[in-house]
Amino acid sequence: MDIYTDNNIKRIETNQFGVFKFQLGLSRDGVETIVRRVQDAQDRFRVSPLASVATRLEKEVVVSSVFGTNTIEGGELSEDETEQALLLSPEQIQNIQQQRALNIKNAYEYIKEVSVAESWNPTVEDVVEIHNRIYEALGEDQNQGIFRDNPDGVVTSVGNSSHGGVYKPPQNGADIRLLLSELLSWNVVLSDQGVPALIRAPLVHLYFELIHPFWDGNGRVGRVLEAGILYADGFRYAPFAQASYYLKHIDHYFALFNFCRKASNKKRDYPNVEFVSFFLEGMLETINNLHDRVNGMVNVVLFETQIKRLHDQKEINDRQYIIINEILRKGTASNLKELQRSIWYLALYRKLTDKTRRRDMKQLIEMGLLSINDDDMLFPNFIGVL
Repeated sequence: MDIYTDNNIKRIETNQFGVFKFQLGLSRDGVETIVRRVQDAQDRFRVSPLASVATRLEKEVVVSSVFGTNTIEGGELSEDETEQALLLSPEQIQNIQQQRALNIKNAYEYIKEVSVAESWNPTVEDVVEIHNRIYEALGEDQNQGIFRDNPDGVVTSVGNSSHGGVYKPPQNGADIRLLLSELLSWNVVLSDQGVPALIRAPLVHLYFELIHPFWDGNGRVGRVLEAGILYADGFRYAPFAQASYYLKHIDHYFALFNFCRKASNKKRDYPNVEFVSFFLEGMLETINNLHDRVNGMVNVVLFETQIKRLHDQKEINDRQYIIINEILRKGTASNLKELQRSIWYLALYRKLTDKTRRRDMKQLIEMGLLSINDDDMLFPNFIGVL
């Protein structure tokens, strides 16, 4: 079946908002090539040596995902602070910002758990549960998991002039519930027609934000839904890491919602191609970055194995082994003079001479385990490890 033939248009007559239109809004020429490139990148990524570094990669992706989607919505934690917050137990949470981060992690964990079911597609119940998890213990439980239903005189508007204008989404609760249900049903129809997840996921994201079903938290819920559709199709890391791409291009990301909405209202051909193409370019960049990161992690694993073997065989001593591991743990190059002033480093040589200290370092460099540049920056030397 040619999914682009009739543009898959679905018109919904609402009670108060008027006609709301779901449509593929894409041309074959506009997205087919990039879809194929993303799928090819994913296929290469799948056969990379993931197993040896899966735990490390998972941890990094969780942190970057939570940080990205939280920061887009005004979260105040840095990436390092986000990482620390995600290690806390519920009783250790000290403030709302930490709770927000932990809640997003819990929402991602939920979508991972449910989306592995055979033939899974998101339901209204999933949407409610995601919102419940995002707002858990934030002190705003009066709207937790509750769809918006604007009372008389209260108007919800989203967007601003710098991102393409202000938009008034459906205001009536019955309209909102109808449109959300129809959107999720339409996703199932598209799936049955063979429309790939790489197209369905951004379309669900786009229309979910235009429906804007909750008083707050719509962006976070929409990105989790998008990730779930992709995760169900076998994309295991990129769907969540995609949040970092959205944060990196945040102004363009926000502006595209209004761009596509206006293009549809003006009955332009293929009104959704800009948002879907943007999403696909992000997926391609994200998958390629993940592939590079896996290769880098594998180099670290191999290097760690090498230095452990050298230590076990007594080709490097305990002090040298500690030095290399400390530099590895830091994750970045280390200034030699700063290293030599470190408390742990001074403790290693407290009862030894400067000659011994210099000999240890010289040997590590001559063995090719550490390299030093003209700025006296030390870094692990992975060259030749593979």
